[in-house]
Amino acid sequence: MYIKDIIKIFENKYPKSLSYNWDNVGLIVGDEMSKVTKILVTLEATQAVIDEAVEKNVNLIITHHPFIFKGLKKINTSTTKGNDIYKLIKNNISLYSAHTNFDIAYDGLNDEIVKRLDLRDVLVLDTTYNQKLYKISVYAPLSHQECIRKAMVDMGCGNIGNYSDCSFTFNGLGRFKPLNKSNPYIGVKNEIETVEEVKIESICEESNLSDAINNIIKAHPYEEVAYDIYELKNVGKQYGLGRIGNLENNIKFKELAECVKESLNIKDLKVTGNLEEYVNKIAIVSGSGSEFINKAHNMGADVLITGDVKYHDAQNALELGIKLIDAGHFGSENIFSDIVVQYLQNKFENIEILKSKSNINPFITI
Repeated sequence: MYIKDIIKIFENKYPKSLSYNWDNVGLIVGDEMSKVTKILVTLEATQAVIDEAVEKNVNLIITHHPFIFKGLKKINTSTTKGNDIYKLIKNNISLYSAHTNFDIAYDGLNDEIVKRLDLRDVLVLDTTYNQKLYKISVYAPLSHQECIRKAMVDMGCGNIGNYSDCSFTFNGLGRFKPLNKSNPYIGVKNEIETVEEVKIESICEESNLSDAINNIIKAHPYEEVAYDIYELKNVGKQYGLGRIGNLENNIKFKELAECVKESLNIKDLKVTGNLEEYVNKIAIVSGSGSEFINKAHNMGADVLITGDVKYHDAQNALELGIKLIDAGHFGSENIFSDIVVQYLQNKFENIEILKSKSNINPFITI
């Protein structure tokens, strides 16, 4: 399989378009036409991780943090970053990064923490994008209606709230005349043909629209496929950074802190607020999210779980009355590898997916 094929499947789940404008995501080093037999997943591509990839004959590294973030003026072995790039290219290792798009997308970092803490009634904390919705209407012979419906569903069409595979069908008569240069599936050249057909309608998100149309055309028996696309006023799926939800029952703040340590597999964290008070509504922003303290407070959160909290931000939280759990940047994002490894293993049977064993946490607690 080629890197471009892996990227297409990965970005169908975690669209690159969801990332912030300032971010640097996607294929950062390498050739999308390179073949892949082994993938290494890690939070960050350090020298140790790259050496591990070389030792294990890895073709592709997938990271959360962008491998190149700021512009580079030179690439040579006299600098750490230049040496890393040189080593990747020399060993034919490509590198792909999924950063803020992975934070924002559903089933990404924030949703994984939500799942591990078993939060209910979960909402997006800070909306960055509302997906446009379209209705696709396609006309087909009765014999192919099921395979065309499947072609639509396979590309993400037909999702409405908690329901999937939604569509509507009209029966009718289609008329057409195949011309001299045509190669008709049904009918005779230069004669008007009348065929029993169905009109299949389904809703499609903007991000899936192009792939859905292409898949419909592949499944359709006609040489020329008749279809309509309508932009809808309906509100599409909401995307954004962070999540906010409720625990099943009120618990003491210190119990929540212990749950966070256990669920994220971290030994220590910092907190602000009374450990004996009860909490229920929890906001989550993985990585560095202290800028969302006010937002979480305004949405009624008792606690914000994040990382990289500065002194004055912690003081602000205390004055607002919202509690903080600072799990650290590494601590709140290190589960990235677990999520990606599981997702890729479910998608690719013939590619070996490895979780990096290199310790990349720059901090040691003493």
